[in-house]
Amino acid sequence: MTPVNNIPSQLIDQFGRRVDYIRLSITDRCDFRCQYCMAEEMTFLPRDEVLSLEECARLVKLFVRMGVSKVRITGGEPLVRKNAMWLFEEIGHLPGLQECLLTTNGSQLDRFSLALKTAGVNRINISLDSLDEQRFRTITRVGELAKVLSGVEHAVQAGFDNIKLNTVLMRGINDDEAFDLVNFAINKQIDISFIEEMPLGEVNHDRENSCLSNNETLAQLKSKFSLTPSTHKTGGPARYWQVNGHKTRIGFISPHSHNFCESCNRVRITCKGELFLCLGQEHKVDLLPILRSHPYDDGPLVAAILHGMRIKPKGHDFDLQRAAPAVIRFMSHTGG
Repeated sequence: MTPVNNIPSQLIDQFGRRVDYIRLSITDRCDFRCQYCMAEEMTFLPRDEVLSLEECARLVKLFVRMGVSKVRITGGEPLVRKNAMWLFEEIGHLPGLQECLLTTNGSQLDRFSLALKTAGVNRINISLDSLDEQRFRTITRVGELAKVLSGVEHAVQAGFDNIKLNTVLMRGINDDEAFDLVNFAINKQIDISFIEEMPLGEVNHDRENSCLSNNETLAQLKSKFSLTPSTHKTGGPARYWQVNGHKTRIGFISPHSHNFCESCNRVRITCKGELFLCLGQEHKVDLLPILRSHPYDDGPLVAAILHGMRIKPKGHDFDLQRAAPAVIRFMSHTGG
């Protein structure tokens, strides 16, 4: 690899925000078909249009050299990618990388929890939208709740200190499960975050009617649990409340009711090597052609990443009242 002189030690965008967190999708494929994430019938990318694991590792190492301290591996479902563990082993203990994280649907954690812990993964976020077997199948279209619950237990037994459930509550679909999901988290001594549904891609339900404000969810939970505002931060947009008397914290990620863009510190890289500067905008830089045309020279990649910082928008533009979503790509395309 040709050495690059004057690589910046920090990434600063045009609004003076420091970018120290990347979310890297390593596959658009998933063994679920969650209603809010993708269509029931998906056409997945050909293999040659997807970053190789070696290219993923190269990008992570370069971003860490440029001041990124937190890397989250996402998908699709990242653990269905063949040889995915090689990547975690390659990057998990990089000098300068403070957190190596995973977002997963939990279906493969019974197989990989111990290996992930050994590889250096610090935290795991597990998507779980229902504790009712039939409803879970309806939301995921093909998922098996028992397998996910087994995955959660395997992650706990592997010794992960930082496990968090991610839940999207949808009005009329699973909005009556907030209490049960929080109690499940309390019993497992793990955290849970509620995420407002985001208008990404065309889905088969009306998001304006299905989207449940986190203000409503918080008010509902306060009627049953004793909660105290928490100063806990994970580097992401969640605002946390402590469940008094328990280890569990409840987070709220609220792109609609509490816009979090003013402190945005992250960018996303799709499995196609697209550097998206904002989840809710189309500003991007295509890194894959540069990776492949300059396999031994990081200089052009550094220049492209710095250009990305100059075009990173101030914030997203989510509007549930639009007839069609402003962002056509599915969440599974950008990375969960």
